[in-house]
Amino acid sequence: MKKIALATLAVLMFACAEEPKDYVTFSGIITNTNSNSIQIRKRGYTKKIQVNEDGTFSDTLKVDAGLYSMYNGSERTTIFLKNGYEINMTIDTEQFDETVSYTGPGSENSNFLAKKSLLEEKLLEGDFDGLNQAGLNTKMNNIANKLNEYIDSAKDIDTMVINSSKEDVKGLVKSYKSYYSGLIALRRALPKGAPSPSFADYENYAGGTTSLEDLKGKYVYIDVWATWCGPCKVEIPYLKEIEADYHDNEIAFVSMSIDDDKTHKGSWEQANKDWRAMVADKELRGIQIMAPKGWQSQFIKDYRIKGIPRFILIDKQGNIIDASAPRPSNPKLREVLDGLI
Repeated sequence: MKKIALATLAVLMFACAEEPKDYVTFSGIITNTNSNSIQIRKRGYTKKIQVNEDGTFSDTLKVDAGLYSMYNGSERTTIFLKNGYEINMTIDTEQFDETVSYTGPGSENSNFLAKKSLLEEKLLEGDFDGLNQAGLNTKMNNIANKLNEYIDSAKDIDTMVINSSKEDVKGLVKSYKSYYSGLIALRRALPKGAPSPSFADYENYAGGTTSLEDLKGKYVYIDVWATWCGPCKVEIPYLKEIEADYHDNEIAFVSMSIDDDKTHKGSWEQANKDWRAMVADKELRGIQIMAPKGWQSQFIKDYRIKGIPRFILIDKQGNIIDASAPRPSNPKLREVLDGLI
């Protein structure tokens, strides 16, 4: 009888044991929220979660274990989700990356990713522009070593997160090396002080045409952009502010659109209309011109422009100051301009 009773008790205990949850509980509070919802995304998966007026949210998600992006308005962060986790997130959108934090079962993985992101930002905020190829290789190797040290020091982190982070470091280093190696090669081919490639009779939004020769006697800051380019549009408010602040300092601010037929339904006429519409809609200032052959315009080819936005700075005599000048959003641009005037 005693054995039967023990067996019965064991069966009851097993029956009453809580089964593992086949979903993630994801909740939290967002301070200074800029949207009434957030989105959890991964290739093939999207889940929209409503955010209450007080910034709180809560929902359940059935997921395949892996890394997901959490979007809140215009910013994003990476989280690791796995069914059974109960993650609570707190974040202040005014200091997005610096304040994101997680608690609850499984939260250690997302906290690890948040700290890794901050470390990457810190290591990559240095000045790479003045490096030669050997210096760039050394700096990127040091960054890779520091990131891998952080990853290797992690405790109790899911192996999927660790392996993904290692691959991310390889991709990050490769991307930065490729970009800055391209700049080194560009500045070797188009060095400071060399005569700038020129353009002539480009259509001016205000009427007539403009040539680089017309602008001699002024410093010329050229923004190469297109209406369909997201990163180009991000720079517009900064460019307008810079242009207004330095307007009376013998600096010509030129925005050169490379919109073409291929990106406007096969029509050059449509490309021109869309360019003019955006100049008007965004109230763009400075000298607004359009390259006649888009990417195939000789000026674009001569400056080896493969991606936009691209910024070029030329001196009063028509010589190159920087074939890849700082963006308007980069505080370094003001330092450069202040050094000229």
